[in-house]
Amino acid sequence: MSHIFNTNNCPNWWCLLILMFLSFLLGWLLSRYFTRRSYQEKLNDCHDENRKLKANFGDYQSEIQHAKSTFKSESKIKAVKTMERSGNAVEKPSLNFSSFGEATEADKDDLKRISGVGPFIEKKLNSIGIYTFNQISRFKDEDIETVTKLIEFFPGRILRDDWRGQANTLKDGGETDFSKRLDNKDVDYDK
Repeated sequence: MSHIFNTNNCPNWWCLLILMFLSFLLGWLLSRYFTRRSYQEKLNDCHDENRKLKANFGDYQSEIQHAKSTFKSESKIKAVKTMERSGNAVEKPSLNFSSFGEATEADKDDLKRISGVGPFIEKKLNSIGIYTFNQISRFKDEDIETVTKLIEFFPGRILRDDWRGQANTLKDGGETDFSKRLDNKDVDYDK
């Protein structure tokens, strides 16, 4: 080992260091070149895909407008307050049965025939004393707000799905589009 550091081999030592540095520099430059090239190819692919998507975007404009109009809501959905800051539960409002009538389980209609009422919502409605189409058809706006709070359902959904109108048709033995689909087994609540 001592012969490497010998003063006679000094020029060889510096040549070795210079060669190692040049090898490192060459490797670094080549890796940057090839890395940049692969990233550039990926970037070009992304730009091509973006252009294709923008070209096809016009084909879906009518569907997008239909979706926006379907889900456009006048009111904002608000969270239901369940607890006071003190930790006490918020009292739930009570229904005014005098405005839409009382019914018992013996009078029960199949509320699932109303679009927007599935088995889960039907059970919730029954648990607060709503069993018939006649009751729902006579709801006032205040009753709808109270029912929405009691069954913890999406605000505005009862009005948007027109439960009153559907119930009014169904209570007289009429059919709605949804009840026809239900009769034809096009709607399956068991899934």
